[in-house]
Amino acid sequence: MNLSKQRASVSNVIRFNLFYIKRAVMVNVAVDLIKAWGHANVRATHKTTIEVTKDEYLTPRGDCIVGIRADKALSELDPGLRSIISKDGSIVIVIFSVGDYFDYVVGMGSSRLTLSSDEKLIIRRSEYVDDATLMIRASKAAAGLSRELVDRLKRGEPLLVYIVGVDLEQDRGT
Repeated sequence: MNLSKQRASVSNVIRFNLFYIKRAVMVNVAVDLIKAWGHANVRATHKTTIEVTKDEYLTPRGDCIVGIRADKALSELDPGLRSIISKDGSIVIVIFSVGDYFDYVVGMGSSRLTLSSDEKLIIRRSEYVDDATLMIRASKAAAGLSRELVDRLKRGEPLLVYIVGVDLEQDRGT
């Protein structure tokens, strides 16, 4: 999706959600950024996962991988973000940005996540967890990402991966 076309609708959604959040809960939010690169072999056709890796190369078999040469992996994320993501009921939002194009995935954190991989991160539609799992029950996998974004990744363009963790703590004082 083109960033300029989506700003108005995203702003309306954010305003609505913040109004709702102000009334019912206290919110803890943490954000981190991973910088990676696309590659000519990016296919983004996998139906259950998305992966970003520190690996220097990508073979055509890596159909879930959208970014290589990442500057960090799960174990290196901000400690505050890691703390939020590893709570049951937390919300994880990942925004993939390449030039003027972006796409996003929303999923769940879990106390089962170890976030200990030194090499990669994996977004999963399922509830399967291993050391590289960033989120479970994701709203989409690689095959669901914007084709405009994927086309730019195939050109080897830089990829920015914004990871947002949201912990909605019930306000017990009201």
